[in-house]
Amino acid sequence: MDVFMQAAWQEALKGLRSGGIPIGSVLVLDGEIVGRGHNQRWQKGSPILHAEMDAFENAGRMKAQDYRRSILYSTLSPCDMCSGTALLYKIPKIIIGDNVNFRGPEDYVQSRGVELIILNDRELVEMMKDFITNHSQIWNEDIGENS
Repeated sequence: MDVFMQAAWQEALKGLRSGGIPIGSVLVLDGEIVGRGHNQRWQKGSPILHAEMDAFENAGRMKAQDYRRSILYSTLSPCDMCSGTALLYKIPKIIIGDNVNFRGPEDYVQSRGVELIILNDRELVEMMKDFITNHSQIWNEDIGENS
């Protein structure tokens, strides 16, 4: 696991320790983390505060050309909302730690020219699997499913 996915994993652990879903993300520009975040829907009662959205928010406003040189790292495959944000800003590459437990619209994202790298890191897959097993109600709410 590279240094950027490790940073996303640390964000996921922050989310877990604060009573939320263990998903983390970082936005990297020219080899430096410019935004980091973790899922905080549960903690903040937010309908949109997924890890990727938190990372984008924490990166602040960026120029269009900066987004186009960025890489989005996420411990879990980004959902429709988060993928849509990456598409809107023309992020060229997304590196995904786990798409076993959840798979966002990866085929569509790739059809729009985004390079996806799927790691399916054993530790990330197990962390999410354990969370879903032990907190299915929170997880189902996060992905818009009935409990």
